[in-house]
Amino acid sequence: MFYLSVWNSFCFLTLKGRLPALSQETNSAPWCRSKLPILERRNWLIHLHYIRKDYDACKIAIKEQLHETQGMCEYAVYVQALILRLEGKIQESLELFQTCSILNPQSADNLKQVARSLFLLGKHKAAIEVYNEAAKLNQKDWEICHNLGVCYMYLKHFNKAKDQLNDALKLNRHDLTYMMLGKIHLLQGETDKAIEVYKKAVEFSPENTELLTTLGLLYLQLGVYQKAFEHLGNALTYDPTNYKAILAAGSMMQTHGDFDVALTKYRVVAYTMPESPPLWNNIGMCFFGKKKYVAAISCLKRANYLAPFDWKILYNLGLVHLTMQQYASAFHFLSAAVNFQPRMGELYMLLAVALTNLEDAENAKRSYEQAVALDQCNPLVNLNYAVLLYNQGDKKGALCQYHEMEKKVNALKENSALDFDPEMVDVAQKVGAALQAGESLVWTKPVKDSKSKQRAATSSKPSSTQQPLGSNQALGQAMSSAAGYGKTMQLSTVFGDAALWPSLTLSMCATNKPLPGYTVQNVPSVLQPSLGTVF
Repeated sequence: MFYLSVWNSFCFLTLKGRLPALSQETNSAPWCRSKLPILERRNWLIHLHYIRKDYDACKIAIKEQLHETQGMCEYAVYVQALILRLEGKIQESLELFQTCSILNPQSADNLKQVARSLFLLGKHKAAIEVYNEAAKLNQKDWEICHNLGVCYMYLKHFNKAKDQLNDALKLNRHDLTYMMLGKIHLLQGETDKAIEVYKKAVEFSPENTELLTTLGLLYLQLGVYQKAFEHLGNALTYDPTNYKAILAAGSMMQTHGDFDVALTKYRVVAYTMPESPPLWNNIGMCFFGKKKYVAAISCLKRANYLAPFDWKILYNLGLVHLTMQQYASAFHFLSAAVNFQPRMGELYMLLAVALTNLEDAENAKRSYEQAVALDQCNPLVNLNYAVLLYNQGDKKGALCQYHEMEKKVNALKENSALDFDPEMVDVAQKVGAALQAGESLVWTKPVKDSKSKQRAATSSKPSSTQQPLGSNQALGQAMSSAAGYGKTMQLSTVFGDAALWPSLTLSMCATNKPLPGYTVQNVPSVLQPSLGTVF
């Protein structure tokens, strides 16, 4: 403050005492006139007000300067355009930046600002044209290459976008450019290449917590928990309050059944981000794992209030209501989830289970048919459908679905060695016996203890067992059919023990294989790219 007051006093004395003398000397000394041109006389004052964010005083100084110069002061027009952009008046700022380009057509900075305003208006093609003109004036500007890459990305010209971003990295390495390049690889489904880009970014900037968190989440999505834990731990070392890293670490603990420890982590996040939908979704599924269903529904409904269009939350709400045998409520949430995610077969299967328990067999059949058409890998869909058809007396249709289930199981066993849930094995054997189909299907022997059962559930592919939204556990096995193999040979659909082990990860699809249409949701830098903060 002391130095600032001295500077203000100096400027005041200069303006009050010395400028008149200088103006008098300009009549007799022409060389002095160029030292203080009339067009730039208030630039220092405009700049001072702008960096102090005193925009009202800055506007007054700009108005006076433009009045004296009849609108010919480039810097005053430039700063006025920046202020209008900050106020959200993008079109007005574009017009002023175009005026700056007319006043100084050889300035690449003016063209860059024109292009940025066009980008903010969604005119990406026009922005690319202006950036190309700016590149002719300055071919070694990394910002131009970077922003061209972002514009091409929005136009879905990913190859051109990657070329421009790589050129920007050759000119000057920046965290933002690495992040954008990784985002493009993720948009193309190239997770391995995205990881390589983020690894290079972490080597360049090892203390960037956003890069470390994103890399940890990608490893978490792939199931590489050791590297995920390492990078998330590094992120928390540099920033102990990083809620994304804390939430991801909590989800890993939740995946392994440590619900109390996970809730402790989530409690820390709740102070930082109390209105985070994934946070309350995770908390709800922790309570679900602890069999506290009322608390789970309360937390999930809060998550649904914060994110009403998130189909994963609706899925979990429907699943919890099915567990509590509240089939009407389950139908309500599952049907809403189907509206948001109409291409997911598992949703139709769960909807059919709810309809079956609501004694609407006709619509349950339609839902099963839709599930079978959409899901070509999950044998549970065909197994549950076979149970419904058998209970309705359609043994021929049930036998057909049973054979389809056998084909899926054999295909899964050929592709990878996995263990099926013992409940599903028991139900399938009972259905086969009821249909007199024999027990030719080769199943994995049931595991004995609960720990090995849990490992078998986590190691299996999502196509073989119904899995929860955002979970590495076989939550959807709650929908597997258990045969009530009694005197009447009546089969019914009940919940399996594996329903007690749900979890939801932070922002990655926590199944071993990404669910259809699932996007990285809680890492804004991944799917919400920005042009950059540079002017």
